[in-house]
Amino acid sequence: MVIPWLSVLWAAPIIGAGVVMLMPRRALAKWVALAVSLLALGVTVVIAAGFDPGGEQYQFVESRRWIPSFGTGYILGVDGIALALIVLTAVLVPLLIVAGWNDADNAAQRRSVHTYLALTLAVEGMVFMSLIALDILLFYVFFEAMLIPMYFLIGGFGADRVASSKAAVKFLLYNLFGGLIMLAAVIGLYVTTAGSDAFGSGTFDFRAIVAAVAAGDFAVNPAVLNLMFAGFMFAFAVKAPLWPLHRWLPDAAVEATPASAVLMMAVMDKVGTFGMLRYCLQLFPDAATLFRPLIITLAVVGIIYGAVVAIGQTDVMRLIAYTSISHFGFIILGIFVMTTQGQSGSTLYMVNHGISTAALFLIAGFLVSRRGSRLIAAYGGVQKVAPVLAGTFLVAGLATLSLPGLAPFISEFLVLIGTFTRYPVLAVLAATALVLSAIYVLWLYQRIMTGPVREGNERLRDLVPRELAVVTPLIVLLLVLGIYPKPALDVIDPAVGHTLTTIDQPDPAPTLADGNAP
Repeated sequence: MVIPWLSVLWAAPIIGAGVVMLMPRRALAKWVALAVSLLALGVTVVIAAGFDPGGEQYQFVESRRWIPSFGTGYILGVDGIALALIVLTAVLVPLLIVAGWNDADNAAQRRSVHTYLALTLAVEGMVFMSLIALDILLFYVFFEAMLIPMYFLIGGFGADRVASSKAAVKFLLYNLFGGLIMLAAVIGLYVTTAGSDAFGSGTFDFRAIVAAVAAGDFAVNPAVLNLMFAGFMFAFAVKAPLWPLHRWLPDAAVEATPASAVLMMAVMDKVGTFGMLRYCLQLFPDAATLFRPLIITLAVVGIIYGAVVAIGQTDVMRLIAYTSISHFGFIILGIFVMTTQGQSGSTLYMVNHGISTAALFLIAGFLVSRRGSRLIAAYGGVQKVAPVLAGTFLVAGLATLSLPGLAPFISEFLVLIGTFTRYPVLAVLAATALVLSAIYVLWLYQRIMTGPVREGNERLRDLVPRELAVVTPLIVLLLVLGIYPKPALDVIDPAVGHTLTTIDQPDPAPTLADGNAP
């Protein structure tokens, strides 16, 4: 009997969410939710161990009939890019459950612990399905469905119920609008496949459509393809988010609990950049090439904008949220320069950003929960009373500014190299964020952690064992992937090669100083 591992992967958290709701006691619900997330991690380990980077592009494929009259099926598969993000998700969610162990107890008006944990598991399961779906309609359903549990996590468990509700509505409206635009493009894609000689009828089979596009058999008016590309890209750009569609992110990140904010920024939002890499490029390669200059320009603006605005923040959590806008700019830049280094760096950046942001945001959340204030000015001298907290905060902050030896450095370096081969001016502009990130991270650390102990901080506790259990694996991963990223790149590189071959985008030939190829 062949075990359908991908079905088990996404179904375990979804079913687990229902089981958690049935638990009679709050403490038992917490332990069951943690056990379910660890089960998902175990399944991920099995998939990762059985994945052959040099084998077929999509592995562990499952295909079943779903709605034949609509040309849609239950088709699952995983490639190296999806696998990297699955591993990230499976590693982070157990840590987020432990980090948010008391979040529902401390939420305004004490919301249900069962609901909080069930919503977290639901988001995890839907993210898994979005990463493994090879049917476009199936992907779309879960791409939109994950907004609902995330909406309740943001709006229902923040410290300020009114502000949290407003942030949740803003999050939902932005993303639903993007999803509606994408729905029109999904319908348009089905209609165009139905009218194409390459297909017997309309289809949502991603692999079949990509194969027809690559072979030149999917003949459609370029203007129509451009519009469909814009529909997909708009939805992914909102989710990612790409400047100037980022306005929902800072509010949602600040008003949610730290664990829920990390689930949103480090896990759920990666589906947006993943969608760009898989769907925008491979379904619409010509349109992606046409819009490439505009998109990478917006990405560079976002890189600089996020870093500059972060410098001026007085709220520590909002500062970290703006750094993510800058980092997402790097990820999108690497995707759309369409080079091997750029796309490998972007995929690795998705993983490394998830780890570094989780570490920095959670440690800041632990600090805020002790002091009761998000204002940077309320702190000072914390390293004297909580040295472990200060030390781990420094490591996470240095990772955020891409210090060599920590995980984000190699991914940012690859993105810049890949960009420079096609767009040297934009690469130089993007590199200015290295200086800006040093300013906001080091200045933040100086104001919060160094100097004399400010009044009200004398009795701040250091990290307790539960918090250390969350932070330690993240710091270890930052160090390991910073020193030895080869295992991750060995999985990512072949998938990136498949993508670039499919869209017929070879790397630019190197040139000498006189402009001639060697």
